Amino acid sequence: MSDKFIPIFAATDTAPSSGLWVVEAKNKIYVRAVTGWFAAWRWALVWITQLVFYGMPWLQWNGRQAVLFDLQGQRFFLFGLALYPQDLVYLAVLLMVSALALFFFTAVAGRLWCGFACPQTVYTEIFLWIERHTEGNHHARKRLDGMAWSPEKLARKTSKQILWLGLSLWTGFTFVGYFTPIQTLAATLPTLGMGPWEAFWILFYGLATYGNAGYLREQVCKHMCPYARFQGAMLDRDTLVIGYDAARGESRGSRPRTADPKSLGLGDCIDCTLCVQVCPTGIDIRKGLQSNCIGCAACIDVCDSVMDQMHYPRGLIRYATENGLAHGWDKATLLKRVLRARVLLYGALLLTVTTALVVSIAQRSPVRMDIIRDRGVMARTANDGAVDNIYRLHLMNATESTQRYRIGVAGPLGLALRHPLEVELGPVEEHTVPVGVRLPSTQAAARAGQTVSFHFEVQLLGGEHDGHQVLERSTFHVPR
Repeated sequence: MSDKFIPIFAATDTAPSSGLWVVEAKNKIYVRAVTGWFAAWRWALVWITQLVFYGMPWLQWNGRQAVLFDLQGQRFFLFGLALYPQDLVYLAVLLMVSALALFFFTAVAGRLWCGFACPQTVYTEIFLWIERHTEGNHHARKRLDGMAWSPEKLARKTSKQILWLGLSLWTGFTFVGYFTPIQTLAATLPTLGMGPWEAFWILFYGLATYGNAGYLREQVCKHMCPYARFQGAMLDRDTLVIGYDAARGESRGSRPRTADPKSLGLGDCIDCTLCVQVCPTGIDIRKGLQSNCIGCAACIDVCDSVMDQMHYPRGLIRYATENGLAHGWDKATLLKRVLRARVLLYGALLLTVTTALVVSIAQRSPVRMDIIRDRGVMARTANDGAVDNIYRLHLMNATESTQRYRIGVAGPLGLALRHPLEVELGPVEEHTVPVGVRLPSTQAAARAGQTVSFHFEVQLLGGEHDGHQVLERSTFHVPR
């Protein structure tokens, strides 16, 4: 069968006399449903990711939402962790872990993220599932789009749109529920009494989901997502990718099941084009590795089913490396080459940074302290010659229990607080305390005109963190 019978609809560029580049209209891709091992994995990840996304905001922890990013209160709760804006360093490290994980898995097996766990892939699968159950399979959907409007067509299209919009708005509602307590947000739904920002982001995120998963679909992967553009820098000829075994499959051609392909001068590919029909981006994997391939492995599942029907070995389309396909390597050799220097480097960096993040969070202090100097008066001298500096200590209780703290100083001989100070903070409470530090006259006279370094000490009293001490460096100015 010639290529003109393969339903590939690629946009082509032309250069008119005006000098402007235009793109021809692209035909809609009617993706054929597929079953198989990889399809089962993809749906398993759909269920896992969506159960986490939709269910997490409803979980309670110590009488509050388990995962909540309270922007107004400037507190972020992750189960037993209570984080402040000062803890954003953890977010930076988490982004590093995510980037290294992306590099590692891409170097090993290409676009696994895109094909199985990317939100665009996940929601496109869900929207396609709704479309199949309201409009029928790929043939029925194509016929329906070509029909004149009728009560049946209107009913099918309307039911699909209602389900799409409902799911999209619920997705936007859930997203906002990570930033505004979702139970409070749900209580405002009957009266639409939510705030303007909550309403805006529900609509914005909902419409983004509706447009991306319902209509843009493969266009997001092919033209909007930057990952497809720079993946070439992370792939090499020893990366596991989805490939077509041309040596085994060529020459293509249809034949009876009982025929011997070798006697007909044919390979194992019967040119059924099912691998193209199930591809969500509409590419032909038989033309080699392409940037538009998102690695969903739908073509592997459908090709294996055809090989089973023809009583041929599976694996005409399979996960392999370019070198492995070119040289006919067995699995042992292929996998040995996959564990190459760059993969080991990415893996070592990923393990190191992840370990550092976990250890840092485990050893995180239960109290945080910021020191703010009094900007009005650098220092003042008392009648007896002693020197006072005034500070404001911003204390943050990073636990979900009430804590008591004793505040002190450690520095040059004689440097002390003007008054003994103990502070009690409630769960995840923060408070600013004015603190006066005094240097006796004899010590002040010896250090006139100097800036002395010292530390504030905050010691926890009682509870599971009894005796825990936090030191924060500051400076004491002695006037001339």
